[in-house]
Amino acid sequence: MPMADTETRARRDWADWSRNRRSYVLAWGLPTALLIVGIFLPAPVRTVVWAGALVWNGVACIANAARCGRTHCHITGPFFLIMAAVTVAHGTGVVSFGGLGWWWIGVAIAVGTIALWLVSERHFGKFLAYNRSR
Repeated sequence: MPMADTETRARRDWADWSRNRRSYVLAWGLPTALLIVGIFLPAPVRTVVWAGALVWNGVACIANAARCGRTHCHITGPFFLIMAAVTVAHGTGVVSFGGLGWWWIGVAIAVGTIALWLVSERHFGKFLAYNRSR
């Protein structure tokens, strides 16, 4: 492997927030815990908690994608923001997904996150193009 590739990989790994336990917990662990806690809250509170956690996750992913080029963050960031909008739409009654609506949203978040992460990184690799000037 050429030296430039090794340096680029090291720089990407260093810049990737998911490589550091503290930044991972702050960026994704805490909001994921809020999503889980939100399952047990009344629907109006769940709407706020889930929407906030999903926006938090989405912004963290978009920032991490810009920071290190992590492949799945380019996709999961917007996905989390869309799911936040879906959560608010369902929670406020603008859209109804029926009696199991919260269950469907929760499953979509969990399965979507895992699928987007695994498929994108297996297909495109761990990192997309990286700005060498950083």
